[in-house]
Amino acid sequence: MSSPTGSHGVGDLPGDRLAPVLRPVRAGNGFEEALAQILQVVRLGLVPGGERLPSERELAERLGISRVTLREVLKVLQDQGLVEARRGRYGGTFVLPRTGTGGEDELRRRIAAVDVEDVLRFREVLEVGAAGLCAAHGLTGEQADRLREALDRTHEAPLADYRRLDTLLHLTLAELCGSPSLTAQYAAVRAAVNDLLDCIPLLVRNLEHSQRQHVALVEAVLDGDADGAREMMREHCAGTAALLRGFLI
Repeated sequence: MSSPTGSHGVGDLPGDRLAPVLRPVRAGNGFEEALAQILQVVRLGLVPGGERLPSERELAERLGISRVTLREVLKVLQDQGLVEARRGRYGGTFVLPRTGTGGEDELRRRIAAVDVEDVLRFREVLEVGAAGLCAAHGLTGEQADRLREALDRTHEAPLADYRRLDTLLHLTLAELCGSPSLTAQYAAVRAAVNDLLDCIPLLVRNLEHSQRQHVALVEAVLDGDADGAREMMREHCAGTAALLRGFLI
């Protein structure tokens, strides 16, 4: 018996179709980078609407992540109306046809005037620099308390307040680095980043991961570990950048 229309999947297609996009992710941002890669597969049309993504086992192996993490990624894509799960003999995860709704048109209008790559790169330079300066120069007792308090506020933040309190934590770190010019530039670029973040959904898994990175970052700064602080901030920025590129580019 032949499979119904649209039930064939990537496994039936040339093996190199997804090779340029799907690759093992880095351990630090596995969820975010895996989501970004599969979003890119969908948005580039590498798996057209109505066709099936590779099996969970194949995707997990290609991306170098666990099946549990992959299922969380696929759940996000389902929640966003990009894929659907089907059961049965010809089941799997299928890409839904793009509808070209006004919502996506509005999103495109909002980011049309923004150079996303420029914003993300400038943000990384400023944040990595600020984290390194804070750790290398050290903080006074009062400054350390301010940083801990800003971190603590993010821990129990309601979902609706999280981005605001996350912003305040990052602004506090920028301010404490001792460069008013850097702080002013960071405030401007953070506003642009927040405009971009408003175009994508809040993902609980990502927020939980971000919180762990925040804790490690603050610990590195307070310990005077400049290299560790810079590396953690670089990884943290990369996770956010992966999500924004996946959803918006």
